[in-house]
Amino acid sequence: MTAGEHQANNPLHGVSLAQIIDTLVAHFGWETLGDRVKIRCFTTDPSVKSSLTFLRKTPWARKKVEDLYISVQKSVWKSSI
Repeated sequence: MTAGEHQANNPLHGVSLAQIIDTLVAHFGWETLGDRVKIRCFTTDPSVKSSLTFLRKTPWARKKVEDLYISVQKSVWKSSI
């Protein structure tokens, strides 16, 4: 398997962290996003900038956000079929 083939199976390939946050905020809103992923940057004076700063430094939180994004994308994809 080449690197390109491996990336074709990666649902995050080509998606920036800012795009992930924007998508989740558009889908849930900050309050619900903060309920789903319990991190302060989503619940106390939330912004994309503060979220990016925190998530880039905190692998466990970034993983939770990426997993939620993948879950949302799968449900959107299934509902469009």
